[in-house]
Formats: sequence, C-alpha cells, structure tokens
Amino acid sequence: MKRSPQDEAPFAYSGLERIFHERGRLAVCTCLVANADGLSFVDLQAACGLTDGNLNRHLHALRELGVVDARRTPGPRGRLQTIYRITRTGRARFLAYVDELESLINDVHERAAATLRKVSAT
Repeated sequence: MKRSPQDEAPFAYSGLERIFHERGRLAVCTCLVANADGLSFVDLQAACGLTDGNLNRHLHALRELGVVDARRTPGPRGRLQTIYRITRTGRARFLAYVDELESLINDVHERAAATLRKVSAT
C-alpha cells in the first residue's frame, strides 16, 4: 500500500503558506477578508496596528503574489485614495491557510488529550 507524504510527516502542515504566516500579513488578510469592499491605507493601518513602513512592506509582498490588489479611487474632497482589496485567488488561498491552521489546532488538542489520558492511566 502506497503511503502519502502526510502519512510519513503528519506534522508537516504543507498548507501553511509562508506568505500568510507572519503576524502583519495575517492581520492584513484577515481584515481584508472581513471588508470585501476594501480599505484605504489609513483604515487598514488603524485596523491592523502597523506602522506606515510595515504595512507598505506587507502590502507589497501580498501584491507581488496576487493576494491583494490596489485601486486608485476618488476619495474625500476629490483627492485620489488607494483602496486595497483581497483578490478572489487571495481569498481562496487565505481561507485554505486558515483551514490548515484549524487542522493544526485540532491535531494539537487531540494529541495533548491522548497524552493526558496515557499519563492519567499510569
């Protein structure tokens, strides 16, 4: 019987994409998933608690991989503002990442409970 890579390395969690596995990018993607119409840089910065430089760096990384896009739109008083949105592909990738995190959390709880039962039984 052929073994899958998951059978050989059950704790590898290959679905944990590195692009999302950082606190700032995790915050940005969570925020954009929750705000389908997108957010301005200032609103995104306030929601995520990031400095200008950090937010700019994370948005650049996410845009390079097609996770986030940016559009210039008329803002207050006729000035242009940039609105950031998560792309359809970015949303799917991020939600798959969250599902993988959920799997990891469930595995930790199951393994910890099994270990506790073994310790209690001895």
